Order: sequence, then structure tokens, then C-alpha cells
Amino acid sequence: MWRGLYTAASGMITETTRTAVIANNLANVNTTGYKRDRALDREFEPMLIRRINDTESMKVTDFKGFSLDRRAPIVGTLGLGSYTQEIATDHAQGAMMTTGNPYDLAISGEGYFMVETPDGVRYTRNGSFYRAANGNLVTSEGRNVLNAQGRPINIPETATGVVVHQQGDIYADGQLVGTLGFVQFNDRRAVLKQGDSLYYAQEGARPQPATGIVEQGVLERANSNVVNEMVDLINNYRVYEADSKSVTTQDTLLDHAVNEVGRLT
Repeated sequence: MWRGLYTAASGMITETTRTAVIANNLANVNTTGYKRDRALDREFEPMLIRRINDTESMKVTDFKGFSLDRRAPIVGTLGLGSYTQEIATDHAQGAMMTTGNPYDLAISGEGYFMVETPDGVRYTRNGSFYRAANGNLVTSEGRNVLNAQGRPINIPETATGVVVHQQGDIYADGQLVGTLGFVQFNDRRAVLKQGDSLYYAQEGARPQPATGIVEQGVLERANSNVVNEMVDLINNYRVYEADSKSVTTQDTLLDHAVNEVGRLT
């Protein structure tokens, strides 16, 4: 009975983690460039169960002199619950939304923009940029957008027309003022979420020139869908509820075993 309690409780913990992941996806459904997360679960290795107390004179596997095994017969396997193995990011392309703002940039395909932060260079797909008072191209949080050499991109104050080419070259009134730091990683798992639409590269990961293209006047919407996330949330609630009822049932059986079956008269 104790094992049943632990098994059901592990399922409740797993579904609690999944609820948090789904809630985060719903909260960021309108966040530019957001990539939804998925909680990947794994079952603990099941336990093989055999019968016990089978005597030599009473083997259930013996039939007309034939014995399957000298060991106790196998009853089956017992599941020991589940756990969250990984929170994986779904890097599927989000829908494009036209804004007409020349500083709004979206990535079609593979790639990240390079951004300067107090913790070092970080990467993002949120291309909602603007020109700061000092002329630097910055993110909506005020962080400098970096060029291919890792330096801020400055746009002249007198510039009346800004054009960004598909490979990241930025022209102001026909003059090249910089090239976006536009990179990708051969392994998508080489970058992990940090928060604020930023990713950081794991140790040893080396950025490569991006194979995607930059689209100007467009923003990439989050790839999470409200309807799908709500369906997953409802299903998650049902699974959690079933595990909760299992815990209650196991607790009731344990109560009867302790207070009634084991009562001395």
C-alpha cells in the first residue's frame, strides 16, 4: 500500500510540473518570438513481481510433472510511477505578423539575433527593436543589439530611411551602417532559455552563420496556441485528479488495514 501511495504521488508531482509549463505557455502566447515548452515524462523502471511462499509440494507452475522454473512464478510487473525527465523547447516557426515598423525584424527559418546583457552575449528571436536616444539599435528592454563583430549598431540621427536586407545588412539612407549578429547553432539543444525572450549558449557551443532570413517590418508570433494549450491543461487536470483519487483510495485501504483488519478482539 505504501508503494501505491508513492506511485500515485509521483504522478501528481509530474502533472504539477506539466501544469506550470502549460501555464507559462499560455502566459506568453502574445510574446514575440516565444517558443513553447513541453514537459517530457518518463516512467520509473517497473518492478518484476513473483509469487512468494510456494512450497515444493505446491507449485502453481507444476502440471503433470512439468515445471516451468525452479524459481517462484512471475505474476507480472508493477509500475513505480513517473517523473519529468526534461523540459524541452519546441522550436517550430511561429506565424508572421506584419507591423510596417522598419525596426521590427522577424527571423524566417533558423537563427537568433545577438544581444548584449550584463551576463554577456545572449540570443533572441524577439525582433521588436527600436532606435534609442543615443542612436543604438536596442531591444524592448533597452539592451543593445549587436553586430557580427559583437559591437552595438548605431543608426545616424539624420537617417530618414532604414532598410534591412535578408542576411542582416542594415542600410541608412543607402549607406551600410552595420550587419546584424545573426547566428544559429547546429544543435538546437545547445541554447537554453534564460528568460525575457533570451537564450544562452551552453559551454562549448559555437555559433554559426544563420541559414534563415531576416524579414523587415514583421514580427514572429509565439508558436503556442491557446486552444491547444487549454486542451492540454484540461487533460492534465483529469490525470492529476485520477492520481489524487488513487492516493485517497490507498490511504483509505491503509486505514482499514491498520484499524480494522489488524484489530485484536
